[in-house]
Amino acid sequence: MSGTEQQARERKPKPLSYWGLLLIALVFCAGQFFPLVWLVDYSLSRSSEFFVKGILNWPAPPQWQNYLRAWVGGKFPRFLFNSALVATVTISATVFLSLTMGYAFVRIRWKLSGLFLSIILLGMMIPIHATLLPNFLMFRRIGGLLDSYQGLMIPYVAFSIPIAVFVMTGFLQTVPRSLEESAVLDGCGIYGIIFRIILPLTRPAVVTVIVLTFLASWNEFIMAVTFLSSDRFRTLPFSVINFQGQYSSDYGAQFAVMALTAIPAVLVYVVFSRHITRGVLAGAIKE
Repeated sequence: MSGTEQQARERKPKPLSYWGLLLIALVFCAGQFFPLVWLVDYSLSRSSEFFVKGILNWPAPPQWQNYLRAWVGGKFPRFLFNSALVATVTISATVFLSLTMGYAFVRIRWKLSGLFLSIILLGMMIPIHATLLPNFLMFRRIGGLLDSYQGLMIPYVAFSIPIAVFVMTGFLQTVPRSLEESAVLDGCGIYGIIFRIILPLTRPAVVTVIVLTFLASWNEFIMAVTFLSSDRFRTLPFSVINFQGQYSSDYGAQFAVMALTAIPAVLVYVVFSRHITRGVLAGAIKE
């Protein structure tokens, strides 16, 4: 195609359907973005301003001290460390297990591999909170798992693996085998192939697994409130609970806690959104 034809095609007016779809997309984006704006707006407001008319009431002046009270009164540093530790270990274990399992299912021929893959993928149909009571009873019998980091990490990893394996197997099917065959001829072992050859090639899928696992473990509360009873192990969602009682009317600080909790998740998703799209769609598009 010549440069003149390409310029003519670019100057061609867009059809009405294009602008209609664009308008629908903009309305949808505004609806998704509004809760974040509303959250930040109320986190900078006085408690007395929460009951005035209107959806958004921009505070004048902004009450930045709400964030200071949230940081101190909500025990934010301690809970932030706990959430970061739980999320980091959960992500590391999920990436390692899903990568090795995905390679075993896609590249290695062994009996009943299809059956075991189907059993693992069935885990996507089971909500994590459906196992709340059985896990609680089992952890109480074993001992040492209730009110501990492990009590959260084990179910988080278990319920992150099915979707992670689904993403990894789909992406691995698009990776050519010739690269692995060349590595074998050079004397590379199985673990060298996985971590030196496959891991760099599956970066979009790995990033997708990291983001999905992070969001699932970072925002989870019901299992955490059931298994944890001391501030030593509690995660960020408990920061809001610390404002109950005599601080229950401090709405500005409560919204500030929720805003601080949401910031890492929003940043992670925005930064890695392109990798998520590539990782999810890779297995659906065959060349």
